[in-house]
Amino acid sequence: MSGAPAEPVPSEEKSLLIVDDDKPFQQRLARAMEKRGYITETADGLREAVAKISAKAPTYAIVDMRLEDGNGLDVIEALHQRRPDARAIILTGYGNIATAVTAVKLGAIDYLSKPADPDDIIAALERKPEDRADPPENPMSADRVRWEHIQRVYELCDRNVSETARRLNMHRRTLQRILAKRAPR
Repeated sequence: MSGAPAEPVPSEEKSLLIVDDDKPFQQRLARAMEKRGYITETADGLREAVAKISAKAPTYAIVDMRLEDGNGLDVIEALHQRRPDARAIILTGYGNIATAVTAVKLGAIDYLSKPADPDDIIAALERKPEDRADPPENPMSADRVRWEHIQRVYELCDRNVSETARRLNMHRRTLQRILAKRAPR
């Protein structure tokens, strides 16, 4: 061993794939991650993401749960088949425990609600497996969680009040009053 200088860490060690069909959010996040030293690539959907993973699997991935042409969980699965050591997180506007558990079983290391701060994303991507995540500074109130769930079911029912009320087992007028109000804090 001579006194040769240490080799620099290859730049591909910070390769990052961002998969999100919300183009403005995707581009803002890509710029923010590039400023923090990541080499980013973006994909608008499942097919494009799988193609990019097949060509060259990244070290990190940020994947939206709901994509126009599929499910973000399929991207996580494809990434971990190609590169088992990749670290990926799921971003979603519609969080629920069952989906979070599935994401982790498929290889995701974390599950964050949108809009997520780039610093929170980096903390999740770079956290050591044995470290626990810090509890959120401002967690959602129980009223806000309830409101988010109602909004999610309402959207899944194509904004049909009667169908949403039936699925939530609540009176249609009660649901209309809830939907007319602002989101609780």
